[in-house]
Amino acid sequence: MSKSSLRSTLERIKQFNYSTNFARDYVGIGNVSMVCAETLNFLESPKEKDSRTQSDNKSIVYEYLDEMPESGIFHGRIQELDNLEHLIVEEHYNLVLISGIIGIGKTALSIQLVERIKYKFDYAIWLNIRTPLSLETVQEKLIEFIYSQEANKFLIDKTQKNIISYLQKYRCLVILDNVQTIFSSGQLAGNTKTECDGYNILFRQIAELSHNSCVVLLSWDKPREIVTLESENKSVYCLQLQGLEEESQEIIKFKGLTEDEGLLELIHNYQGNPLWLKIIATTIKELFNGKISDLLKYDPLFLSEELDYLLCQQFNLLSDIEKQIMYVIASEPNFISMSKLLERTQLLPSDLLNAVQSLGRRSLIEKSLGEFINFGLQPIVKQYVKNQYTHTLK
Repeated sequence: MSKSSLRSTLERIKQFNYSTNFARDYVGIGNVSMVCAETLNFLESPKEKDSRTQSDNKSIVYEYLDEMPESGIFHGRIQELDNLEHLIVEEHYNLVLISGIIGIGKTALSIQLVERIKYKFDYAIWLNIRTPLSLETVQEKLIEFIYSQEANKFLIDKTQKNIISYLQKYRCLVILDNVQTIFSSGQLAGNTKTECDGYNILFRQIAELSHNSCVVLLSWDKPREIVTLESENKSVYCLQLQGLEEESQEIIKFKGLTEDEGLLELIHNYQGNPLWLKIIATTIKELFNGKISDLLKYDPLFLSEELDYLLCQQFNLLSDIEKQIMYVIASEPNFISMSKLLERTQLLPSDLLNAVQSLGRRSLIEKSLGEFINFGLQPIVKQYVKNQYTHTLK
C-alpha cells in the first residue's frame, strides 16, 4: 500500500466513524441493517470485539435476514430457547441442528433465537435453501453479503471462496433453513444428493475447526454426517423438537376456539404440532362454527387437504423399506415390537434396524417407554399412512 492510498483509507475510516457517531442508534446501507450500540471500530480483531461485547453488553450486528420469515405469535419453547442461547453464546457450540417433523416449529423457534442472540455476533445471516442450492452457491451468497459491507472491503480477500475463513475472522450466526432439500429421496435419512456431497465436508469443518461462529441447520431429517459428529464432537448439538403440551391450548384459543369439550382429544390427535393445530382449528371455524366436539363426532382424525399435502412431502422422501415398515405399523391397533416387525416385514434384520432408525431420525415413528421398546405412529400420521395404503390397493 502506498502512502497516498493509506492516507485515503484512513480518511474514509475517520469519516465513517464520524457518521456512525451522528447516527448512533440505527444506520441503513442498502439492504443491510446495522444496529449500533456504540461507535464502530473496524480495526478491532474479532476476539477483541467479542471480549468488549461481553464486558459491556453492547454490540453491532450486520443483518441479512431478508429470507427469514415474519415472526408470528410464538407459543412455548422457552426452555429450548434458554438452552440454545446458553450453548451458542456461552458454551460456543459451532454447529447446531434443529430437526423435527414438518410443522413442528423449527423455523418459529429459530426466529426467536436469532432475535434474542444476534447482538452477540458481528453478522447474522439467514439463508433459505427451499430449492436445492449447491454448496458453491450458498458460500458465494454468504461471502458476498460480508463483502458488501463497504467499510470492511479493504479487510476482506474476496478471492477466498471457502466460508470457513470468514467464520474464523468474524463472529457469525448463520441459519440454513430447509436443509432437507440437499437429501436424496428414496433413501434412508440424511443421505445427500451427489451434487450436494460438499455439504458434509463443510459441516465437518464447521464442527472441528476453531472459530467463534455458529451455524444452525433446520431440517426434517438428521444429516448422516451430523450423527457421526454429534457422537464424537462436543461442539455439535442436536435438538429434535416434539409437540407442544400445555401451550397447544393457547394455539387453539388464539385461533378463536373457546370450547373446552374435546380440546384435549384434539390436541392428542394432532400431537401438539403447532401448524397442524392451526390448520385444523381453521377447519373447525369454517365448518363447525368453532365447535371442536362437532368435528370429533364426524371425523376425530380429519386429514384436511392441507395436512395431506404437508405429510406427502415427507412421505415421498422415504425409501421403499421405510414405507413398508410404516404400512405395517399403521395396520396394528397398538405399538408393535421389533420382533413382530421383523416377522411381518420379512426383511433382513440389518435392513429393518437401519430403516427403523432412519424413521426415528425423521420423527415419523414413536417409541414406547418400558422394559422393551415398541414402535408406533402419531394418530394423524397413522391415518395418513392408512389412506396411502388404501390408495395403493386401488
